[in-house]
Amino acid sequence: MQLDRSIAPDFKLISSINLPEAQTHTLENGILLHVINIGEQPVIRIECIFEAGNWYEKQIGASYFAIKMLSEGTSRLNSGEISEAFDRLGAFTEMMHTSDRIGIVVYCLSRFLPEVLPLVSQLIQHATIPEKELEELRNITLQNLKVNKEKNAYLATTEFRARLFGTEHPYGQSQDEDNIEQLSFDAIRQHYNQFIKNGRFTVVLAGQVEEADITLINDTLGKSQIGPHQAKPAFIVKSAYQGQEAVIEKPDAVQSSIRMGRVLFNRHHEDYFKMLVTNEILGGYFGSRLMKNIREEKGLTYGISSHVATLRNAGYFMIGTDVKKEFTELTIEEIKKEITKLQTERIGEEELTTVKNFMAGEFAGSLNTAFEVADRQKVLLLDSLPADFFNHYIDKIQAVTSEDVLEMANLYLKPEDMIVVIAGGK
Repeated sequence: MQLDRSIAPDFKLISSINLPEAQTHTLENGILLHVINIGEQPVIRIECIFEAGNWYEKQIGASYFAIKMLSEGTSRLNSGEISEAFDRLGAFTEMMHTSDRIGIVVYCLSRFLPEVLPLVSQLIQHATIPEKELEELRNITLQNLKVNKEKNAYLATTEFRARLFGTEHPYGQSQDEDNIEQLSFDAIRQHYNQFIKNGRFTVVLAGQVEEADITLINDTLGKSQIGPHQAKPAFIVKSAYQGQEAVIEKPDAVQSSIRMGRVLFNRHHEDYFKMLVTNEILGGYFGSRLMKNIREEKGLTYGISSHVATLRNAGYFMIGTDVKKEFTELTIEEIKKEITKLQTERIGEEELTTVKNFMAGEFAGSLNTAFEVADRQKVLLLDSLPADFFNHYIDKIQAVTSEDVLEMANLYLKPEDMIVVIAGGK
């Protein structure tokens, strides 16, 4: 039978998603272990996650260097021996750092978990933070920062967040030469001792997990002494950014990076799903209005996008693109025109349905592997969201109406409530 390529294949709308629930255990020392037992391959990912990011540090950079230095030496092994030990087991490790959290992540075959866990425990309990390796990391970080500061996109994004939240707020801070060079060994050591060695953390185990693995984790990570819960510092967004335009001039730059947006909310907000759909229409996918106008019709850029960024304690909305300098003002004008259309013209049902179906398919497509499923469950666990939050994701998306989009655009997309940051010039 010959295939008729003029006829589109049948398709089925995705109506629901059911994520496997995490099983929670309490280790002997009070540490919570969340197990997502899923997957057909004998592979495991173990994460030890500390509430100890920028939000908790006393000196800027202490959390970043504290977590990065864990694998640079312990009381028993030097950095080379640590790397060799993980490599011998075929394990992949990374040190995770965000404004809210830091963590150790290890991928390994399930059968090697008995050898991996003592190494992880040693990093947590016995890191020495050797000064030679610390200076090497400091120099590498300074060099990377120097390279990044040549990139308009980096300058625009860091300035955007600094203007939104303020440089005293953890979400507005970024690395600079002064705080890297002035960061003391004592500040790093103190952060390590308080939040990692003696700190409380959460363990997330995902993949093909057996009962013996849970016992093994309790016998290693569940035996150490841990301190009390750390009080969380309070930070208030005090930045008055609304209506401002900030320009970082680079005379030799051919292009400019544009960032435009405002402080928003996190996943707990009642308007979260409505705003997700509104954002998708404006600039969230390749067929968005910003892409059609500014890329396809005007030819001003190769790409433009908008997104709703969610952090633990806040969020923000941002539009980003790179254009030739001479097109900077025209691009900003066209962005504002598209926002005005969303605020004044009700979206057609066909376009709205297309966007919602795309979002449902994209969400389902992001759950192909055991670790992708675990990442969704981890968001629920760490941000204290309802257990069925993602199970109702598609329902919430499909429930958004054209009236909701009009309301969201008028509530949260007013250009006068945003800041525009331009790196390069105009």
